[in-house]
Amino acid sequence: MVVILIVVLVIASGDKDESTTAAPSTSPTAKRHQGRTAEPEGERADLVSFKLDDRSQAGITDIWLVWTIKNSSSAKSDYSWDWEAVDADGTRVGDGSEFETNVQPGQTARGEFFTTLKSVKGIKLNVTSFDRTASY
Repeated sequence: MVVILIVVLVIASGDKDESTTAAPSTSPTAKRHQGRTAEPEGERADLVSFKLDDRSQAGITDIWLVWTIKNSSSAKSDYSWDWEAVDADGTRVGDGSEFETNVQPGQTARGEFFTTLKSVKGIKLNVTSFDRTASY
C-alpha cells in the first residue's frame, strides 16, 4: 500500500511547472489531445499578467491577486493554475488556485482575488502549474 502511494505521488508531482510567472516569448500552434490543448510552452504565454496589487489604506491591509488571460488558441478555453507566494527567506507565505472559464479565441479576461498576505515587500509570486483546456 505504501509503495502504491509513493508511486502515485511521484507521478502526480512530475506534472508541475516549477517556474515563475514570466511567460515564454513563443506561442506554437495548439494541438488538440483528449479535450486538452497540448502546448507546453504556448499555453503558459496566455497568462499575460499575474501579480500582487497592494490596495492597503489607513493601516488596513488589503492585498489582491490580479491577472490577465488572453486566449491565443483557436478554441474557447478554460484556464486553471496554482500559485505560491514566497518571502525573501524562501518561506511560502501563501498559495492557492485560480480559474478563468469560457474565454473565447482572441478574447482577454481579467480577474482578481483577495489574499491574506500581510505585505508585498520581498514577496515573489510563482506559478507552480498552469493548464488550458477546451471549454464546452
